[in-house]
Amino acid sequence: MARNAVLSLTLALAATAAGAQAPDAPTPERSAQLVRMVRQDCGSCHGMRLTGGLGPALTRQALAAKPPEYLAAVIIHGIPGTPMPPWSALLSGAEARWIAEQLASGFPEELRSQTP
Repeated sequence: MARNAVLSLTLALAATAAGAQAPDAPTPERSAQLVRMVRQDCGSCHGMRLTGGLGPALTRQALAAKPPEYLAAVIIHGIPGTPMPPWSALLSGAEARWIAEQLASGFPEELRSQTP
């Protein structure tokens, strides 16, 4: 990663950590939307099972050494100079933190409707 990208990410992490608070859990409806977004949108680069692809794996084992604050900052700010975009236009900081915590504990499967 380029020096400027590392500096940008470090500053973003520091800013996020400084304002970090325990996030409110999203509503069940929003949780379902976030799970779908991660499985579909993030899965397009990180693999539909989140086991890796263009982007690295997002499994519990792969993320074991990364704190949720770091993961939330990456989700919100992206990683400059890489294909990882910032998701701040679509997610709040609390939602990014919720996603990060879910990833760290083993991300849930998307619930699909049972319509025939």
